[in-house]
Amino acid sequence: MDGFNSPDGKMHPQDRRNMFLFAVLSILVWFSYDHFILQPKLDAMKAAQARAASLPSMETAMGVEAERPRDTIIAESTRIPVKNDRIFGTLSLTGARIDDLSLADHYKTLEETPDNHVVLMTPAGAAFSKYAEFGWLPGAGAEGVKLPDSKTVWRFAEDSARELTAGATVKLAWDNGQGLSFTRTISLDDNYVFTLTQGVTNKGGKDVSLYPYGLVAQRGLPEEYYGVATVHEGPIGYIGRDLVEHSYKKIAKEPRDERTAGSGWIGITEKYWFAALIPPQDEETKFRFLYTAPEYKDQAPLYQSDTVGAARTVAAGETVTTTQRLFAGAKDISVLKDYETNLGVKHFDLAVDFGLWYFLTKPLFYVLDFLAHHVGNFGIAIIILTVMVRFLVFPLANTSFRSFAKMKKVAPEMKELREKYGYDKVELQQALVKLYEREKVNPMAGCFPILIQIPIFFALFKVFSVTIEMRHAPFFGWIHDLSSKDPTNFLNLFGLIPWTPPAFLPVIGAWPCLMLFFMILQKQMNPPPQDKAQAIMINVMPFFITFILAKFAAGLVIYWTFSNALSIVQQYIIMRSLGVEVSFFRRPKVEKELEKQVAEGPSVHPELVVAEHQAEHALEDAVKPITPPKPRRKKKK
Repeated sequence: MDGFNSPDGKMHPQDRRNMFLFAVLSILVWFSYDHFILQPKLDAMKAAQARAASLPSMETAMGVEAERPRDTIIAESTRIPVKNDRIFGTLSLTGARIDDLSLADHYKTLEETPDNHVVLMTPAGAAFSKYAEFGWLPGAGAEGVKLPDSKTVWRFAEDSARELTAGATVKLAWDNGQGLSFTRTISLDDNYVFTLTQGVTNKGGKDVSLYPYGLVAQRGLPEEYYGVATVHEGPIGYIGRDLVEHSYKKIAKEPRDERTAGSGWIGITEKYWFAALIPPQDEETKFRFLYTAPEYKDQAPLYQSDTVGAARTVAAGETVTTTQRLFAGAKDISVLKDYETNLGVKHFDLAVDFGLWYFLTKPLFYVLDFLAHHVGNFGIAIIILTVMVRFLVFPLANTSFRSFAKMKKVAPEMKELREKYGYDKVELQQALVKLYEREKVNPMAGCFPILIQIPIFFALFKVFSVTIEMRHAPFFGWIHDLSSKDPTNFLNLFGLIPWTPPAFLPVIGAWPCLMLFFMILQKQMNPPPQDKAQAIMINVMPFFITFILAKFAAGLVIYWTFSNALSIVQQYIIMRSLGVEVSFFRRPKVEKELEKQVAEGPSVHPELVVAEHQAEHALEDAVKPITPPKPRRKKKK
């Protein structure tokens, strides 16, 4: 590590540049992997899943019931209507499972048609089944006792409502014929939470012990599965003091994870939707994540998150009750925070995957959400946020642009030095260092504003990727969903030509092209690079970034476009104030000649020479001979 640091213990400027280039290249490699490798695999997986859902299942051949249409299964049983302003569906009297729910105000696509609502729950036996179930497990004294299960046919209690709406209560009853009678009271609030109170009355002659349970089960991957590393999808829970996340791949390798805690919640999450069990927050509860492998070919695996409460002893002639809750809905941050407060559920908002940068991601989301509620449009909020970010980095950007302007100003002298020293790299480096020191130019100054904006860029990327508030949020013109890529394509002149390009051709829309335009303008305003490799990277970078970001959220592209535009304005004002020529569409002659010299001549790193000079001075000080002090003469008495 000695060669990595300068004698004063600080990192070499060249090493800082290399680290910055490494970070940029790492990001580009990650984006490339996602675009060229991960995304094609995901598309193939979805296609195979769709084929499996549409083809006859092998269950029939194996003597197991095959997958059937969702609507057919729902129509076969007596059901209770379920509805409030946010969700709608039905509840079957057979099993009393919550297995038919859809969102009233969210749609699969931008088409708001009756058959296009997002489906949250689907009965077992249908494709993409997902459901919640509650009941009892036998304990001491309950061996051989019939308990309610998925085939139990419940009846309405006398005082029960016949529809489950906000404020109404459905009461169900069932007698096992062995001295135990069971009740189930279900209510629904104004948003997404069901409250279920289970009761057991012991009419027999002996005590029985029962364990209340609740589960959320899902067969296979969800219909709207993204499979990207930037957002968690799959089993999730906050148990005790720990956030536990299992990807579908991880839980398949470790098919059982069991924990015990006195509080928490557990469920299965999708990118925007969420189903979770909320047991009593004041008793020891067993939380489990389970994976069950397919039993036959073409069957999907079963993913399950469940809770088992403490034992309830039901003495003869007594009644015992227990209450559990189920959240099934959209991951609306404000709604989750309200439940966290009102129900005493810790960190319920962690269902939204803000990632490791949550300390930056969440504040940015709150700022965007606040602005959008006041201006009425998330696109306008993004533009205002861009101005705010540019204001925050204004001092650093000002220093950077002044340094850029000075470097353009000394371009003629740099050209003369290259002509004077030719291929003598050492002499050229030393001469350039002296020039920079005399003119007070810092070649590294341009990196700092970019380094500051990279975390902000990634935080915004996360906001657009995981928050339901950004989903289907419109802007002006052709942007109807800021969380999706720009739908236009430059290959058909943004829709002017009635032709749809093949899928293998790049989809680069109008906003990415506008972003590319501003990046090229900004590149033209910057001083010529002093290194051949750097020159190649700077020339290619705008096109590469545009190609990568073209498939990202349109809101992110709009942010980057306006950020570049504001940078150009700021840089233009500074350059004009310093008397530097500004040319957007052509390089001054001296800069063209300098670029040619860079391409043909040696690569120089004047920043490194500064560090080398410091090292030389430190070495000289270290080996300088020590002059002994002159002996003092003793004074005569």
